Amino acid sequence: MKTFADFGIDIGGRTDEEVAALCPKCEPTRTHKNRKCLSVNTVLGVWVCHHCDWTGTLKAGQQQEGRKFYAKPTWVAAPPGDTLTAWFDGRGITQATLTAEEITRVQVFMPQLDDTVSCIAFPFKKGGQVVNIKYRALKEKAFRQVAGAEKVLFRQDSIAKTDVVIVEGEIDALSCVQAGIASVVSVPDGAPAVNTKNYTAKFTYLDQEPDPFDGVEKIILAVDSDEPGQVLQRELGRRLGTDRCWFVTWPSGCKDANDVLTTYGASTLRTCIAEAKPFPVQDVVVVSDLVESVFARYMHGPERGLSTGWEMVDHHYTVQEGQLTVITGIPGHGKSEWLDALILNLATLHGWPIAICSPENSPVELHCEKLLEKIVGAPFKPGNTERMSPTQLDEGLKILGEQVTFIMPTDALSIAALLERATILVRRLGIRGLVIDPFNEFDHTRARGQTETEYIGETLGNLKRWTRKWGVHVWLVAHPQKLSRREDGSYPIPTPYDINGSANFRNKADNCLTIWRNEADESSAVQIHVQKIRYKHIGRIGIAELSWNRVTGRYTQVPEVFQE
Repeated sequence: MKTFADFGIDIGGRTDEEVAALCPKCEPTRTHKNRKCLSVNTVLGVWVCHHCDWTGTLKAGQQQEGRKFYAKPTWVAAPPGDTLTAWFDGRGITQATLTAEEITRVQVFMPQLDDTVSCIAFPFKKGGQVVNIKYRALKEKAFRQVAGAEKVLFRQDSIAKTDVVIVEGEIDALSCVQAGIASVVSVPDGAPAVNTKNYTAKFTYLDQEPDPFDGVEKIILAVDSDEPGQVLQRELGRRLGTDRCWFVTWPSGCKDANDVLTTYGASTLRTCIAEAKPFPVQDVVVVSDLVESVFARYMHGPERGLSTGWEMVDHHYTVQEGQLTVITGIPGHGKSEWLDALILNLATLHGWPIAICSPENSPVELHCEKLLEKIVGAPFKPGNTERMSPTQLDEGLKILGEQVTFIMPTDALSIAALLERATILVRRLGIRGLVIDPFNEFDHTRARGQTETEYIGETLGNLKRWTRKWGVHVWLVAHPQKLSRREDGSYPIPTPYDINGSANFRNKADNCLTIWRNEADESSAVQIHVQKIRYKHIGRIGIAELSWNRVTGRYTQVPEVFQE
């Protein structure tokens, strides 16, 4: 087995669990050549540079399924000291609270400052053990956490089953503790930026075993009142379930819990938390909640859905959260191929995490190959066209790993059981899209006496309610019944009414698309027939044509006029 020295890392013979060392990658080019910005974990055999982001492991390429390995920080509890006590005193937090929460001061290298400075150390505990430490520079606003450590909530062990308060930062959490609120936690990475497309990494702390919020009856979101804070509030509400989430409104002039504590005192802070309001009840809307959005629609018109990545398709069809799109087409015409391209566009253009349940695309490695070809723009296997390079493959896998999750049932799976799994992915990964491909591959056992039409209507109704509740767009692929060829040997273009089983596929769907191509002409364009759009701000009925590259699986626009 290789040693750290094989990678040019000099740990000076130390065997401490976490060692600070010089980075051989960036140290020669830096002004401060003696800054030890490389964190090395000698137990796990991993390292990361906080300056150039160089990372590695002694066991590169070896993976153990079913377990995650994290760096475990060395933590020594110590009194806060006079300097730290004075700093927190100005924020209304006493020495007794700091001591009880084991807040201390340490000297730590901060990559943003390119220096080792005096920092506040916040211990993040799980099951009584310190699993991560967050450092905040005392003089400048700079932060970092232990490289490779597990992302959990600050004060996670304090969560009570009756209720818990979630705030945006550690100081806000300590402010609530100071006010006598014991069940309070803060998110480890703050709020996502307003314009960030993909902020999945901001919520990895929700992907834990066991779920820290499992069984909690009431969750009070007491985040910052600024725009990033409101993004955090909406996303936490969506993932944790708005049926058990409440939100806090801070007094005028106060942005967060610490502002309230220092401006008005502990009593007012407790009152703000106690007067939290529930999220709007699902399916119940009062006019007062609509005033702002109605005026916005009056002034600017309804907001269109997200771009599909093809202007010609956008003319007829865009994508909005909480809707159901039914896709049909004759076998072999490319329903799944086009849908794969669409979700990759949504992932890369808009940062949408997508879950795919496609039993027909088995094994999942084969499905990955097809998706990678679309991402990279080169074939996976060797052939007449130069295949993707190992570097391109690695980059493609990173993109796929960040944005796509597969649900691959090992036995018969009902739509209801699939939605149970997808709900977990909403809470843990924040998925915004779900592909169900195809409908006929699932278990459709009906209740005694229930007709097929009744069953499909009930199933699609439940599916639509799920999309609205969790803010996820669902694409449902459904095969048409057997169609008769026309005189010229081609198949007619199927409509949603031709789908096996029931007209409910058209009636219940928000959008209906048919993918069709001329089988007699391999060079012909693929036609996307938009046959139903429930809301006119999403698109309009018509046809868009795209050219399909058989080698890479990519779709490009055909430079022709729009067809109405």
